[in-house]
Amino acid sequence: MKLIIGIGNPDKEHAKTRHNVGWMFLDWLQKKYDANAFKENPKVLAEVAKIDIEGMKGWLVKPLTYVNQSGQSVAKAKQWAKASPKDIVIVQDDLDIPFGKCKLSFDKDAAGHRGIASILSSLRTKKLHRIRIGTAVRALQKARRQNEKSRDAFIRDFVLKTFTPSERTQLVKVFRDCEVRLLQALKS
Repeated sequence: MKLIIGIGNPDKEHAKTRHNVGWMFLDWLQKKYDANAFKENPKVLAEVAKIDIEGMKGWLVKPLTYVNQSGQSVAKAKQWAKASPKDIVIVQDDLDIPFGKCKLSFDKDAAGHRGIASILSSLRTKKLHRIRIGTAVRALQKARRQNEKSRDAFIRDFVLKTFTPSERTQLVKVFRDCEVRLLQALKS
């Protein structure tokens, strides 16, 4: 059983923020593949929906823990679905990739993403697939040259901002690109 896990924050005010782009992609998949509706599953601290993607059965999982504690839910989902790490695909926001792009990676470090660090620590492995959806904009380059305190404050505020109307329109293309990478991960 495949697990496609989009990380995000559960509060309504975070629903359309950059940090929740993983959840947004799962919502897009749920509609495209006519998957079951998301339902809360207390055993995995997440909302889950059963999905069939080109004959591959799995679960869409939206952890209800905050991003930085995603590992708690992911570990429970892995055990609940009796999945191995190679059957898990994590969908995340990534500040090192320009907005409009996405990348598929395998066996990579967290690269400063606290949610991913939590997942890798909880699973005790890096050997899983990740779809990294770019959220970086030019303003981040300037922020990275500031002192640590200013930089961290800018990044915290940035990832909790909603996408602009123009960016929301572009997300449809981004999600199509992510779907291609998802299919690659699921077939590997």
